[in-house]
Amino acid sequence: MLKVGVIGIGSISQFHIEPYLENERVELVAFCDLNEERLVEKGKLYGVEKLYTDYKELIGEADIDAVSICTWNNTHAEIAIYALEAGKHVLVEKPLCMTVEEAEAVEEAQKKSGKTLQVGFVRRHGDNAKLLKKFIDHGELGEIYYAKTSCLRRLGNPGGWFSDVTRSGGGPLIDLGVHMIDICWYMMGKPRPVSVSGNTYKKLGNRSHIENLSFYQAADYDPNLNDVEDLTNAIIRFENGASIMVDVSFTLQLKEDELYVKLFGDKGGAEMEPELAIVTEKHNTILNVTPQLDNLSFDFNKAFQNEINHFVACCLDGSENIAPASDGVQVMRMLTAIYESARTGKEVTL
Repeated sequence: MLKVGVIGIGSISQFHIEPYLENERVELVAFCDLNEERLVEKGKLYGVEKLYTDYKELIGEADIDAVSICTWNNTHAEIAIYALEAGKHVLVEKPLCMTVEEAEAVEEAQKKSGKTLQVGFVRRHGDNAKLLKKFIDHGELGEIYYAKTSCLRRLGNPGGWFSDVTRSGGGPLIDLGVHMIDICWYMMGKPRPVSVSGNTYKKLGNRSHIENLSFYQAADYDPNLNDVEDLTNAIIRFENGASIMVDVSFTLQLKEDELYVKLFGDKGGAEMEPELAIVTEKHNTILNVTPQLDNLSFDFNKAFQNEINHFVACCLDGSENIAPASDGVQVMRMLTAIYESARTGKEVTL
């Protein structure tokens, strides 16, 4: 059995807690949160009795083997390093942290500890991603030289800590773009990034005055707080000549939300979102191939269950970790370089 504590029990934590409860090899032991009212409420809801407001006390006192870190981005590195040094396995929500220096420190702590550190790149664990990766690994797409991805929300600024750059590190790029860039990069074989050129825009703010559309709001939503970007776009170039083009937004004057992931190789192409499809050619004919899968779209709940199951297998069985700290470091390099390029108006070399 893997004994687990969850640190930070806000909205994202349910996608850790409930899959842990579904895994027969996990014992959910302890919760930690700064909000005592929420802590007690979630403890009762999930039957967890060991409750803490200090993560160091949870790690030091609770009889646990591993932690899930579901806190604000600015605390990820600090908590992850402390847990690793205490001999605990760690699953940390994306992004790994807020700076490259922090990311490298986490990776170093993981190496010294010998424990598992898995970054919450949940899109890697979707059934659609797992199937497509099998095709890619068998050479069906050939050399993937270009990827194009968008996650554009017309009204989707969650507010609260998401809109506070001191806690989040940024807006849609570090919240949504981290997923879109990572899944493309992962499918492309994780080539080394060499340069980025990016732009950020802050034109629309929270748009809290909009009345006809509902949107997700953080628990600490405050319409007066917003110092992150509305929109980011970027092109990332890699050592092997491949490139990714990405744009993401919290809010945009857009007819409807857009979400897509497209990959282009010299033998075939693929779309992961909104639905999985593979493009190939046979006998001088271009074919659109639809895999027979229960759900061709990204299934949020199933992907989190797969992610948690993978983490448990890494901790208990020594399974190969498909989202290690080193990947978190490289993704962090790309994200911070995009912000630097936008700030300076120049291409940034990595």
